[in-house]
Amino acid sequence: MAISHWPSAERPREKLIKRGADALSDAELLAIFLRTGSKGCSAVDLARQMLLDFGSLRGILDADAKAFCRVKGLGMAKFVQLQATLEIARRHLAEHLRHDDCLTRPAQTMNFLRARLRDYDYEVFACLMLDNRNRVIAFRELFRGTIDGACVYPREVVKQALADNAAAVILAHNHPSGVCEPSQADIRITENLRAALALVDIRVLDHVIVGDGVTCLSERGLV
Repeated sequence: MAISHWPSAERPREKLIKRGADALSDAELLAIFLRTGSKGCSAVDLARQMLLDFGSLRGILDADAKAFCRVKGLGMAKFVQLQATLEIARRHLAEHLRHDDCLTRPAQTMNFLRARLRDYDYEVFACLMLDNRNRVIAFRELFRGTIDGACVYPREVVKQALADNAAAVILAHNHPSGVCEPSQADIRITENLRAALALVDIRVLDHVIVGDGVTCLSERGLV
């Protein structure tokens, strides 16, 4: 049965309008994004099949163009639309950070770093450059490596922080394995960067590790 024939209270779009987006299931949210299904398959049915095929909502969002377009009823236009939607969400998070003190909204900062770093299948080391009121000046991806690690050069971090006129930084990198426990190498590079940046009067406020979750070294007393 087409969604247009469903009772209005059960239609995803009407449900969102009346109850808000958080009242919808993953399948219902996807159905609104898809707008239409395929022959003999409603948008909700297609969304449910996608969740089965890819394993989760995150699996869908992480899928490359080839895997995404293999699903009957999808295509490159939908893939491009989805990527644009994801980038809008990332920029929305970044825009809020530019106006707020990162330390007063730690959850928002963690959400931004998770959105930017968690989906890489190789290690990326980045910095949030902050002004003297702990507001974001810029997000810089500085080093990229293999799945096993990235080479981080303190001189380059200091150079970029000075170029951005940063007063403080939040260091961040991802663990493609999904395990966000800090390694001994993570602890060492944090100490090295803190010492190097202190020479030019720039503070290291935290080092955030992104995996399936998020770990802040400041909470472990390591910053």
